[in-house]
Amino acid sequence: MIVKNVEKKEDNTLTFQVESDAAEFEAAVNAAYLKNKHSINIPGFRKGKAPRAVVEGMYGAEVFYQDAMDELAPKAFEQGVTENDVKFVGAPSIVDVNVTDDKTVAYTFSVTLYPEVTLGQYKGLSAERYPAEVDEDEIGYELEAARKRNSRKVDVEREAQMGDVANIDFDGYLNGERFDGGKAEAYDLELGSGSFVPGFEEQIVGMNIGDEKDIDITFPENYAPELAGKAVVFKIKLNNLSVNELPELDDEFAKDNGFDTLDEYKADVKADLEKRKTEQRDGEVRADLMHKAIENMTVAVPEVMVKEKAEEIIHRANLRGDDIIRDANELLQKASDRADEIISEANDKKLAEEREYDRVRLEVTRFKSDVLNLYRTHVESLSRLPEFQQKDETPAQDAEAELPETEDADTTEEAAPAADAAETEDAAPEKAGEDFWEKDESQLKLDPPPADPNAVFQGVSFSE
Repeated sequence: MIVKNVEKKEDNTLTFQVESDAAEFEAAVNAAYLKNKHSINIPGFRKGKAPRAVVEGMYGAEVFYQDAMDELAPKAFEQGVTENDVKFVGAPSIVDVNVTDDKTVAYTFSVTLYPEVTLGQYKGLSAERYPAEVDEDEIGYELEAARKRNSRKVDVEREAQMGDVANIDFDGYLNGERFDGGKAEAYDLELGSGSFVPGFEEQIVGMNIGDEKDIDITFPENYAPELAGKAVVFKIKLNNLSVNELPELDDEFAKDNGFDTLDEYKADVKADLEKRKTEQRDGEVRADLMHKAIENMTVAVPEVMVKEKAEEIIHRANLRGDDIIRDANELLQKASDRADEIISEANDKKLAEEREYDRVRLEVTRFKSDVLNLYRTHVESLSRLPEFQQKDETPAQDAEAELPETEDADTTEEAAPAADAAETEDAAPEKAGEDFWEKDESQLKLDPPPADPNAVFQGVSFSE
């Protein structure tokens, strides 16, 4: 392969051409044939057994060219960047591919180069240096920390006070039931450290060794969801009380730390602090000078670098977010399961209510039917009474037939026949005698029932 026509452009890109000879191209074409022949069906040949010449004769000489060029391209690009020592960013692109008549292949590649930095003023820059002085408070802080590291516990026999280390057994109850994480035995708790729920440590103050006590605690709203804002009861037993006894800051303390006197110990602490502070100040100056030098230089950052950096940041964020997403999905699944339970319970309740509604509706329907049948029977009975027939020249069936014609009849008008019927019931035995009630229904001339018994109830509505 031959690399030629290397050209750097103003947009910080580089193009170059790589040519492969006919022999290289022929080898690539034959490799493409061998790779694909097993999937080729040619009439007269078993699958995959057709010679290359036969395949090219049927599909054309260029049938394997594309695969061959794809095979040669990576090798051509690698040779081009190696010979020209090209440092590029992003993915390369193939600008052009040309196959000549003599079967040579020319690739034209384009790459984005690393940006060139043009330095500005970087000599003679200055930065303010802050003093690396150490004051007595800083030395005292270091010595106090050393005293705490060398403290020892001393048991005390008195009421518990803030600052004491209380060894306790505790057992927490929520609504009378133990809750997870609310029990421990022989636990050392420094009163006033704020390591427990607010109000817990304060209620131990005043207890004596051996005392048992129930304390009431309300968890904060920002606590774990299962306990947030909940009122609980802790059963407490105070097993022991101790205090952290600090050593005296004197020569003996200095000797325990490898110095003859306390002054030597302080001098060593001061020297160490000055060294650390000097290193800190040196770092601050270097950072300040670097920042000023960067401000004075110019560099054209390719868009592809910005894109790659953005993709890298997004990728890292996605990786860090996997745990969050997984936890969120678990919470969502739990919420979904609970929602399904609520929906199922609601559906069951709805079904029960629908069944009860259907039952009541059936009862109302039956009641309406019974009322209609009773009224029809009553009207029929009235029509058979002699007294009713003597007083009313209109036959009973006509009265029944005319009744529905009053479309806007109210309940008072509809109830009138019932009142007339009551009066008739009192008069009938006097006029007709006892023989009437002794007759069988077959012995009586019955008027036909109304064609539409429901019509007599026009204007009267029955609630569902």
